[in-house]
Amino acid sequence: MNYTETTQWMFARLPMYQQKGAAAYSGKLDPVRALAAHLGHPQERIKSIHVAGTNGKGSSSHMLSAVLQQAGLKVGLYTSPHLKDFRERIKINGVMAPESFVVDFIAQHQDFIESQQLSFFELTVGMALEYFAQQQVDIAVIEVGLGGRLDATNIITPEVSLITNIGWDHMDLLGHTLPEIAAEKAGIIKPGVPVVISQTQEEVQEVLFTRANQLHAPITFADQKGYPAYTCDLKGSYQKKNIQGVLGVLDQLSQDWGITQEHIKSGLSQVQTLTGFQGRWQILSTQPTCIADTAHNVDGLTLTMQQLQSTPHRQLHLVLGFVKDKDLSAVLPLLPKTAHYYYCAPQMMRALPATSLQDIAAQHGLQGTSYNAVSQAFEAAKAQAKPDDLIYIGGSTFVVAEVV
Repeated sequence: MNYTETTQWMFARLPMYQQKGAAAYSGKLDPVRALAAHLGHPQERIKSIHVAGTNGKGSSSHMLSAVLQQAGLKVGLYTSPHLKDFRERIKINGVMAPESFVVDFIAQHQDFIESQQLSFFELTVGMALEYFAQQQVDIAVIEVGLGGRLDATNIITPEVSLITNIGWDHMDLLGHTLPEIAAEKAGIIKPGVPVVISQTQEEVQEVLFTRANQLHAPITFADQKGYPAYTCDLKGSYQKKNIQGVLGVLDQLSQDWGITQEHIKSGLSQVQTLTGFQGRWQILSTQPTCIADTAHNVDGLTLTMQQLQSTPHRQLHLVLGFVKDKDLSAVLPLLPKTAHYYYCAPQMMRALPATSLQDIAAQHGLQGTSYNAVSQAFEAAKAQAKPDDLIYIGGSTFVVAEVV
C-alpha cells in the first residue's frame, strides 16, 4: 500500500473516536500495552512530558515543544486530532513523520494490529512512541487523547506531568461531576513524578492534591507562582492560563535541561512557526477578519465567545457545525443572539446535520441558514460580510479542518 491507501486502511479498519465516538474508546490499557511490548517498549527508550486537561492541552503541548526546540533539543510531539494530514499527530521539531515511516510501520505490524483489534488511537500512540525512539529524540511531549487514567498515552512515565484544567466534556466516559472528571485526569500522575496544574479550581483542587500526595508526586499550582509575563504568538486571550502551566513545567526542567528565559521568550513568540500549530484563534484573512478556533465545549467556547465580543467588529458572522453527541443545550446559550449564523456539517459520520442544527439553534434564539457543506457556509458568510465585520468558524475541530 502507498501512503494514501495506508491511511485509508487505518481510518476504515480501526475504531476511531473522531468518527465513531464513545464506541471507539476501549477504556483499558491492555491493548496498547500489548502493542508496546510487541514493539519492544519504545516508551522506555525516551524521556517525555505528559499533558492532560479539558482545554488547552494542545496549545500547551505545542508551546512546550517550541521552547524545548529553542533550547537546542530534538523534540518529539504527539497530539490529536489532526486537521489535514494524519502525520500532524507525530512530529519532531515541527516536522511531520515521513509518509514512508507510516507505510512501513503498518506493513510491518499489520497482522498484529488486526489480531489485537487495536483502536485507531492505540495504534497511533504506539506508532508515535516507536518513531520517537527510533529517531532518538531528547524528549517527547505527549498529549493525552481523552481523560487520562485509561488513555492509551498513559503507559509512559514522564519527567513532568501537566494538567491544564478540568471542565465539562466527555461526561459519558469520564464522569458527571468535576471531581469525578478530575480523578480521571489525575490518573496521569505517577509516583514521585512532579505534576503541574495550570489553573487552581476550587471544586477539584483537593482531588488533585490528594492524588499527588498519595503518590509522593510534588505538585505545583502554576497560577499561584507569579511567573514573569511572556508574549506568545498564539493570540487567544485564554492562552495566558496555558502559559502559566507551561512555565511551571519548564521551571521543573530548567536546571537539568539548560532552559533559559531567552529560550522561553523565543519559543513562545513563534510557536506556530516552530511547530506548525493551527486552529487556535487562527486569523485566516482580514477585511473582513476571519478567525477559526477549535473550541468545542462549554469552558472553551465561553472563553472564545468572550474574546470574540471584545474583538473590534461591526457585525458578527458565525459559521458553525457540531458533532451529534455534543450537548447543544449547554453550548448554544453561550452564543450571541445578534450574530448571523451559517450552519453546516463537517464531512464525517458523527456530524450533526446542518438542518437539525438550524432547528435546534432557532429554539435558542439563534437565527441563520443551513448549507450543504462547510465551504458553502464559509463562502456565504464572506459574501455577506462587510470589510469591518468579523467571521468566526468553529463549533468542531472538523469544521475548522475544512477551512484552514
